[in-house]
Amino acid sequence: MIGWGQIVYGAVLSAVVAAVLIAITRGRSRAVVATGALAAAVGPLAWNAILRAAHGDQFFTDAPVIFFPVSWQDTGSGVFTLAAASLGYGLGPLAAQPTRTSIRYALLAAVAALLVDVYLY
Repeated sequence: MIGWGQIVYGAVLSAVVAAVLIAITRGRSRAVVATGALAAAVGPLAWNAILRAAHGDQFFTDAPVIFFPVSWQDTGSGVFTLAAASLGYGLGPLAAQPTRTSIRYALLAAVAALLVDVYLY
């Protein structure tokens, strides 16, 4: 089971990677970048807090794929980030935009959180 220090480290790193990824894709407003970064921090933080509280040690088993050793824990971070970003964008800075625009940015945030989880902690 990972500790709180590692959980917070992963959340901050996910936020930074998401912010960079979103900023370089289209140069959107600060609100769009901030929303994606916040979602990429909150999603993994919430998911890992749930796993920690529920003693979900079995979720940390990596897939036997050398180039992409994803686990259920990693996947949950991506899913929670996708949900948080979708809500954030849909109710926030991209509320007046087409849904596909919001989802593109939400997917960028989710992919950032997933990849950080898989490869960086």
